[in-house]
Amino acid sequence: MAGHTKLANAAWEALFRAQKTIEAELHAGDVWGDLIPSDYGVLYALSTAKSGLRMSELGKDVLLSQAGLSRLVARLEARGLIERHPDPDDARASILCLSRAGLHVQRRVGARHGRHVAQALSSRLDDDQLIALRDLCEQILAAVPSTNGDHQ
Repeated sequence: MAGHTKLANAAWEALFRAQKTIEAELHAGDVWGDLIPSDYGVLYALSTAKSGLRMSELGKDVLLSQAGLSRLVARLEARGLIERHPDPDDARASILCLSRAGLHVQRRVGARHGRHVAQALSSRLDDDQLIALRDLCEQILAAVPSTNGDHQ
């Protein structure tokens, strides 16, 4: 058991350090324009949701505190990048969607970000290693109980 604990902790430490190293490199890149990476995270999450997201669903996707997410959404809404629509299932809630301008910004920044991610990872790992990394991470995520039926 002690060897297993040591190995699991070494794996966690390596995963954590690798993620933080790549994250810092990507955040320091010049792909963001006048966005910050968390702004882009919200735009990306909304771009993948065909009918928009409630604030609670968005919070699970972008992993921000409720207060931080509320401020970020208000900022993006004020810039005209996202819109609120009434939730047809709950009159107290809103559905957040990308505006036409938000979709344009997400696609433009997303293309640059995607190339930056590809460069950062493919300069360190070959295709077989990237496949193995993806598969291992998906295996870890698949083992996490979902709080809603469609969130991964």
